[in-house]
Amino acid sequence: MTDPQNWQSPTPGPSAAPAGAGPDAPRYGEFAAPAGGFPPPSGAPHGWTPPPKPGLIPLRPLGFGALLAAPFQVLKRNPKATFGSALLVQAASLIISLLTIGLVTYFAVGRIDSAPLDERDTVSAGATLTILLSAILPIALSVIASALLQGVIVLEVARATLGEKLRLAVLWRTAGRRLWTLVLWTLVLSAALLVGVGLIAGLVAVFAVLGGMWIALAVVIGILGGLGLAVIGVWLFTRTSLVPSLIVLERLSIRQAVRRSWSLTIGYFWRTFGVQFLVAAIVNVITQVVVTPLTFLFSISFSLVDPNAAIDSFVPSAILYVVILLVSLVLGAVAAVIQSAITALIYIDLRMRKEGLDLELARFVEAAHSGAPGSASLPDPYLPVTMQTQSFPPGWGSH
Repeated sequence: MTDPQNWQSPTPGPSAAPAGAGPDAPRYGEFAAPAGGFPPPSGAPHGWTPPPKPGLIPLRPLGFGALLAAPFQVLKRNPKATFGSALLVQAASLIISLLTIGLVTYFAVGRIDSAPLDERDTVSAGATLTILLSAILPIALSVIASALLQGVIVLEVARATLGEKLRLAVLWRTAGRRLWTLVLWTLVLSAALLVGVGLIAGLVAVFAVLGGMWIALAVVIGILGGLGLAVIGVWLFTRTSLVPSLIVLERLSIRQAVRRSWSLTIGYFWRTFGVQFLVAAIVNVITQVVVTPLTFLFSISFSLVDPNAAIDSFVPSAILYVVILLVSLVLGAVAAVIQSAITALIYIDLRMRKEGLDLELARFVEAAHSGAPGSASLPDPYLPVTMQTQSFPPGWGSH
């Protein structure tokens, strides 16, 4: 037996040194400087490598600044699929709206002008109703277009994170599989907003009609109800903002997606709200910075060209309207991409923080780039574990 009082640390002799080790060789537990002469980072474990960044973002939880900057990189990385999709969707919605409402309004006004005087009031009421009903089609198409664009951008962000650059046709075809669930979710949000606004407006109208002291109560209800509705709306929107990403990437139903979005945002409400609010504010400021000076400069330049107002005022107004419409269309497409991208990025970031999604994505990237047999049919890393047997649909991941 060894006497613990006389125990000494073993000292390796010359024969214990590994082959090729010199006097400068690192001792046990120390880092050896690499051949390039740059030591590994302080405190890093042996064999440490930084998290991979195969595409849009590094595969690790994102800092606040990185999360703010990432949605702007989505446009730069794949402009044809992102900006092109948004521009096509918004231009189609605008053209259909202008044609539908414009033509109906033109014929309705013509019918009013040609109606006899004793029937003009009735014809005017019918024409107004017809114009209002004509807006249903553009609104419905706008809802469908917005849902499709959300799905496209969510898919682009998810695949760009893995280093893939998809074509517009592949994105549209894949997003189309979840289109009607996205449309239904958009309608649910719109209906909830209309119910809230309608309830407050109805109470205000009832008390205002009663008159007297009830008018003061109507004002109080209008102010407090409006503020309360805004707070509740922001809270609910933030807690359910991940629903489109969950519908598309995890292929959940609306009810399942709402519950999961609620769960993922627990403990991260202010971070989620802050990022979305700042991105929306940045986009709005950029839009105003572009549109406001453009309107001002156009008015000044036209005054210099026609100081005596010899040209009909309708002409400059029409030109200004068309120019601002085109600029707003482009800026609106950019804003739609950025705002849809930030929600997808928040979803990925929260799953990295709470579920270790970064490890799953890193394994997927490593397997996909290894060229091993079967790597072409890898399971979708964004699906829950119970659905990991599903692979990507045909054409998914083509460049």
